[in-house]
Amino acid sequence: MNLNEIKDLMAQFDQSSLKEFSYKNGTDELVFSKNEAKLVAEASPAPQAQTTPAVEVVSESSASESVAEGDLVESPLVGVAYLAAGPDKSNFVSVGDTVKKGQTLVIIEAMKIMNEIPAPKDGVVTEILVENEEMVEFGKGLVRIK
Repeated sequence: MNLNEIKDLMAQFDQSSLKEFSYKNGTDELVFSKNEAKLVAEASPAPQAQTTPAVEVVSESSASESVAEGDLVESPLVGVAYLAAGPDKSNFVSVGDTVKKGQTLVIIEAMKIMNEIPAPKDGVVTEILVENEEMVEFGKGLVRIK
């Protein structure tokens, strides 16, 4: 499946009343869902290229206006961010926690695979920029470590 076909499917899904859609063809598998957190509901037209940058710019400007210091840990992929290993578990990290390099900060689920996002360095968490079960884009700030 080529990129234009994927974009076409995304546009059709976005304009439909469907809440979830999955497609599998040989080695290709796509899963679209509109069942996300409040922030994603506001950004539900995200598959349209013009809307996505505006939403990201607002998020980034909000983060830059905050007083928190430190290096930004960005999402290496698109998926759903989880701040804890399960609904009844405590968060991996909280603001003010001291973390060691390699310690899990967040898990991002993509294509039903749980990807642990490790701390790139030792430090203190100064800001958590995502909500639990929030849909994140590539490059979105997740955590700030000083």
